[in-house]
Amino acid sequence: MKQNIIFTLMLFVSIFSNAQTNTDSIQKKIPFENYNTTWINGQNRQKDFPLVLKDKSGETILTGVVYLDGHFNYNFAQPKDNTQTISAVTARSNEFSLALASIGIESNYKNTIGRLWLQTGSMINIIQETDGSVTRGRNTSTGNLKFIREAAAGYHFDVNYGLNVEMGIFMSYIGLESYLTQENWSYQRSMVCDFTPFYFQGARVQYYPTKNYKTELWILNGWQSYNSWSKHPGVGNSNYYRPNENLQLVANFYYGKDSKSGTPELSNITRFHHDNSIVYRYFKPENKKRGLSQAAFSLNNHYGFQQGDGVKAKDNFMAGTSFVNRLWFNNNKIGLTTRFDYVTNPGGYLSFNPAQSGNVPNDYEVAISNGEKLNMKQLSATLDFMPSDFVTFRIEYAYRNASIPYFTGSGGTTSQTGFSNDIVDPTWKADLVKNENRIILAVNFRL
Repeated sequence: MKQNIIFTLMLFVSIFSNAQTNTDSIQKKIPFENYNTTWINGQNRQKDFPLVLKDKSGETILTGVVYLDGHFNYNFAQPKDNTQTISAVTARSNEFSLALASIGIESNYKNTIGRLWLQTGSMINIIQETDGSVTRGRNTSTGNLKFIREAAAGYHFDVNYGLNVEMGIFMSYIGLESYLTQENWSYQRSMVCDFTPFYFQGARVQYYPTKNYKTELWILNGWQSYNSWSKHPGVGNSNYYRPNENLQLVANFYYGKDSKSGTPELSNITRFHHDNSIVYRYFKPENKKRGLSQAAFSLNNHYGFQQGDGVKAKDNFMAGTSFVNRLWFNNNKIGLTTRFDYVTNPGGYLSFNPAQSGNVPNDYEVAISNGEKLNMKQLSATLDFMPSDFVTFRIEYAYRNASIPYFTGSGGTTSQTGFSNDIVDPTWKADLVKNENRIILAVNFRL
């Protein structure tokens, strides 16, 4: 693996050496130029960016961004502690919640790259605060970084259609759907995407050899971890191909030692993950203002495993697929999305643990320890009203089923009373069920 990393780095160094240094004299080539990608699942649907600062020549210096995401998540089980489980976007049930509030600035001024997004909201309790890598060593905690959604600095080289070199914290590309729900066709993400990472810390190189193709190399501490679990960094690769405006093909890969080994030694557990997707717009009439204005589907497939220190890949893998169909009406002001996804996750590899019950193992933990496999399917339907590029109103119904008890029941997953600061009855265990029904009302603002 070391030889492959060295070879790849030498390749990019060679590309750098052939880059012309006088970037002002080169006419810039723009990848995916004139492509409208706002319809794609996992992409920003904004076409206008009003918070722009320009210099006297008209070149953009800074672009500002404001993002707000709130919802009411109704779980028909009505858990007594109002805790929603098995979701990386809805943390509470039967309550109004601010999922994410974020502000940011971005710049590509004179080939320099700068990006800073700050965040808060209930999503960081589910995602950033569960990062176990911060327990290794000192001078680190989730508090150092959890309020930074993305931060990076780098430089753009005018090689072919672009070459970017950056270092910082980035949003992950593993999984088609985005960390930002505004960019997804559904509010509750598919489980193949919810089980995979949302951020990494490290460095990346983005290369656009042609107008239609982008490839990236990542070197990172770990997969959804601020720190490293071993002596060696993880590596990853991302590939986007858009032969035309109606089709996107994606393939992503990750490899690294990215899980605690269960021994006093550094991790010897190797993790591999791959996802691929196709997003295709199969209907788009010319100049149609009413009725069906466009239609598209996405298919996202995942496979991953971990092995080492007695962990076998055949018992610790995750495979799944998500198929989504999207219809737009009334000049793209209304959207209707239907989705089916399925995941098999023997051994609980990458899955959420629905509750840490303490003295008494919950039914999910018992089932996994007895060798039962976690298989899960999800069905959802989503109706969007989008009066402008800057706001989305959404109602969604979601049904989920698991082969073993996995979702929260009416008894909740916190304590016998539903309060985390109460003394837990030593005989109490979390109430878990195999089926879940929810309705989500959400509003999203992005400027």
